[in-house]
Amino acid sequence: MIDKTGSTDREKQTLQIVLFLNAAIAIAFLITGALGDSSALIANGLDNLSDAAVYALSLVALSHGIKWKTRAATASGVMLLIFAAGVLFDVGRRYFQGSEPIGATMMIMSAVAAVVNYACLKLLQRIQNPDVNLRAATTFSFNDFVSNGGILIAGVLVWWLGTNWPDLLVGFATALIAIKGGIEILRDARKETRGAASDDP
Repeated sequence: MIDKTGSTDREKQTLQIVLFLNAAIAIAFLITGALGDSSALIANGLDNLSDAAVYALSLVALSHGIKWKTRAATASGVMLLIFAAGVLFDVGRRYFQGSEPIGATMMIMSAVAAVVNYACLKLLQRIQNPDVNLRAATTFSFNDFVSNGGILIAGVLVWWLGTNWPDLLVGFATALIAIKGGIEILRDARKETRGAASDDP
């Protein structure tokens, strides 16, 4: 017999931990992004901030039925798409107005964030039979981890070449990853909604 109460408690505890970690790393990204004039760092800061908001929604949804969970997942997907649009705007602005990102700041921050996001990903992967919200959370953490690797490479190139295009490229790529993740989450939520509707008598 499956202890659903114990399982829910573990899910809640996991989401609380990743919520705190994402909020902390988001603040660090935004501060270092502003100081280091980096589109990639700011993009990932906004990404982690939206992730934290989604984890908060997921925590609320844990104690409610499938409709709440699918609505929270849908909100997650929409927030990712909105975030992507904002990042694309920032990249375009920096492309035309110019920027001077600091490669060393990008490298250090991406390395710290990679450790945090990897820890979040491993915590979420330990949960058995994740619902639609937890699958969305795992998608977020995986996307963040990939983005951190991109920032590290971009930081090396910015430092080596003395140009801003690697930073803008990673910011653009982060937006594309967010769009892909948002679409996948929306599809998953729609599939879950259809499955729940077919199960109703």
